[in-house]
Amino acid sequence: GGGLGATIGTGTATVELEDLSLCDCIFVIGANPSSNHPRFIHKLKALRDRGGEVIIINPAKEPGLVKFAVPKSPKSMIAGGTEIASLYIQPKIGGDLALFKGIYKALLESDNPTAVNRTFISEFCYGFNELEANSQNCNWADIEADSGVSTADIKKLAAVYIQSKNTVFAWGMGMTHHAFGVQNVEAISNLALLRGMLGRPGAGLLPLRGHSNVQGLGTIGVKPVLTEDVIAKIETAFGICLPKQKGLDTFHALKAAESGDIDCACIVGGNLYSASPDTQWVKTALEKIPFKLYLTTTLNQGHINGIDHSEALILPVLARDEEPQSTTQESMFNFVRLSDGGIERIINARSEVDIIASLAQHLLPKCPIPFAGFKNHQHLREAIAELIPGLEKLADIGIAKKEFHVNNRLMHKPLFNTPSGKANFKIHETPKNGTSSDYPFLLASIRSEGQFNSIIYEELDSYRYNAKRNAILMCPDDMTRLNLKNGDDITVKSAVGEMKNAIVQAFDIPPGNVMAYYPEANMLIGQTIDPQSLTPAFKSMPVALLQQ
Repeated sequence: GGGLGATIGTGTATVELEDLSLCDCIFVIGANPSSNHPRFIHKLKALRDRGGEVIIINPAKEPGLVKFAVPKSPKSMIAGGTEIASLYIQPKIGGDLALFKGIYKALLESDNPTAVNRTFISEFCYGFNELEANSQNCNWADIEADSGVSTADIKKLAAVYIQSKNTVFAWGMGMTHHAFGVQNVEAISNLALLRGMLGRPGAGLLPLRGHSNVQGLGTIGVKPVLTEDVIAKIETAFGICLPKQKGLDTFHALKAAESGDIDCACIVGGNLYSASPDTQWVKTALEKIPFKLYLTTTLNQGHINGIDHSEALILPVLARDEEPQSTTQESMFNFVRLSDGGIERIINARSEVDIIASLAQHLLPKCPIPFAGFKNHQHLREAIAELIPGLEKLADIGIAKKEFHVNNRLMHKPLFNTPSGKANFKIHETPKNGTSSDYPFLLASIRSEGQFNSIIYEELDSYRYNAKRNAILMCPDDMTRLNLKNGDDITVKSAVGEMKNAIVQAFDIPPGNVMAYYPEANMLIGQTIDPQSLTPAFKSMPVALLQQ
């Protein structure tokens, strides 16, 4: 949700699951829920069934977002699928900010008095006059050229939005994996604020998270900067003094490793090697860490790449449903759930909590923090409930079994946790796409059906016409222009690497844009990051296609 903190005072969803049953319009922007959020697809189908609108904004015409065979619906399965998108808009890769500016302009120029909620804006927002002036200075020709979407289609999209009484905006990594990802999110917030689609049931903002604890880790403080109130509570509770300097995000931790400034790394879960851009660079950086301790449920490429010239120890750990004690997770709707666990898979494996607490006991024997007690999940939850605002109910969840929403996250009233107490409109310059005569195409890396994060279970992508892992998906018009046909061998080159033995496959995507699968395409992705979120630009890498 990067960018929401500065605009509305929260970094997570403003809606709960029930709000998706109350809305009459959902925007799905830069996401492919048919593969990555299948439960969300059920909500989209239900919305269409009750006559609502689903607006898809995505450069690629994803078959699963046009029509989807919903497994729990016999009618949908028999009919060969349910129509998901009522309107499908395909901007160029990186053209979203220009498109959003076009929607602002269409709303502001509309004769419909409900197109802009000026009462809401006057009472609850700052920065509207600047946004309105900026919109007036934008011309439609530039918006079309920068977005790749026609003025007519933008006005059609705006007209659908204007008819909505309750709209939810949902987005995925297609929005955040750019050098201007935070700006994309701020622009989506602008769209909601213009019509007052915040601060009431059935409307709001929904960043689609791909894993149950991506959000939960941030909630409990696993991030480069802890808030001052949490630091104060920890110091008071345990009688310690915490370091005040800023920590390292993932990208800068790898930069520090490359410079030889990290001599030991504890890598808990995940696959840092496959999840990072510029494959050769990350391999070299990891190799420069003399000792690495991996805690993992499953072996992956990260355990065999980046360990040359260094020592590594890999410890198997219990997965969530194998934990002998109950655990909790936070959903993308700010809802904290309880898991009982108890499935036995590996007799001698231990939980991550047990291992980390044991390490802390050995490495910090005089530390006043009761790490031994934290091996008991109930004691650990009680500490979190005391120290982290919003999680007070966590203390009793293991006993009362009562799941809950994190406090002060849902926005069913227009109360914004910003210094002014109001929401803020943000103004953005339209970014350049970075292509050149040497690298004329813009590449986005994508995940496939049959893939979970970096783990690949199926070699063919059944939701994209059985594309192979080495496929480069591209516009048929570009293929004709370059005299390419399906299955032709090509090499894809960027400023940082080459992907050889790739094959061409036609796909409905704008001219000048191509897509390739992650993590295979990571060798092409450079080290450009969003200066605000520090997220790598996986979705907008200039590349060249070389025929073999």
